[in-house]
Amino acid sequence: MEHNVYLLATDPGNPCRDVIHSRDTNLKIRVYCLNEDNFTASDNEIQLYGYAHNKLYAFETININAEDALDVVSAIQWYADYIDYPQMEILPEDPRHGHDKAM
Repeated sequence: MEHNVYLLATDPGNPCRDVIHSRDTNLKIRVYCLNEDNFTASDNEIQLYGYAHNKLYAFETININAEDALDVVSAIQWYADYIDYPQMEILPEDPRHGHDKAM
């Protein structure tokens, strides 16, 4: 099985607004640093979370296609390696108090 190749688009004005792109599929994931950014989850997208370097990150897909959904975790794992934090635990729910989806 081939592995996807991921690319990173960065915002020079905001280092916490990276976008992960899959070279081989339509998958795109916006990265938010929740310690610095306001973030409201979209009902139509997939959100996952992770801590790295004392920061909480949110990862949200951009116009997700069903066939790309299975690659979201591998893209986030690639990003964790990129930021030199390969041990990042990927969380399915927002761990901040009062931000869980059950509310």
